[in-house]
Amino acid sequence: MPMNLTEFEDLLESVLDPVLWVVTARFGDEQSGLIATFVQKASLVPALPRMVAAIARHHYTWSLIENSQSFALHLVGETQFEWIDRFGLHTGRTSDKFASLPTTRGTTGSPLLEDAILWMECRVEASLDTGDRSIYLAEVVSVGTGPDDRPLRLKRMLELLPEHQRSELERLTAKDITLDTAAIETWRAGKRNPVRSK
Repeated sequence: MPMNLTEFEDLLESVLDPVLWVVTARFGDEQSGLIATFVQKASLVPALPRMVAAIARHHYTWSLIENSQSFALHLVGETQFEWIDRFGLHTGRTSDKFASLPTTRGTTGSPLLEDAILWMECRVEASLDTGDRSIYLAEVVSVGTGPDDRPLRLKRMLELLPEHQRSELERLTAKDITLDTAAIETWRAGKRNPVRSK
């Protein structure tokens, strides 16, 4: 049965219910991180592990990844629920998202969250600009594990969010949708009407 795009989006979120990740990056003296759901294993070869991650281009963390060509992935557990507010509802442009968190610096310089269930340090091998996002294919250069915990999924996160944080998330999501819409439309227009050199 045909459905509208809003119904389609709701269905995808319900069926897929992605796990949540904190993506961190560092360039020079600047570091930041954000919450991501588009993170996926990208290799079947045990000796050559790779991951794919999509990062919105208007986020501060994106600029750090672009400049450093590296990042770290951290699987969020239910006991790290505080990370949702810290990394998802504030900007690294004006706040220190790592204050009081136990961290180390990886071989690429990316901040590593020691309490993550699983972390992976990654070096970018290729990227694709899709207008609103950059999709990074990255080599996994080091891995580690932390406390045993259940991975936090999107649906569970929404159930646990206090009302004031849910309202802030809805506000930020609406803002992101506006920015992403403009970015996608500009990108598509450029694809349809490429600039030809004389």
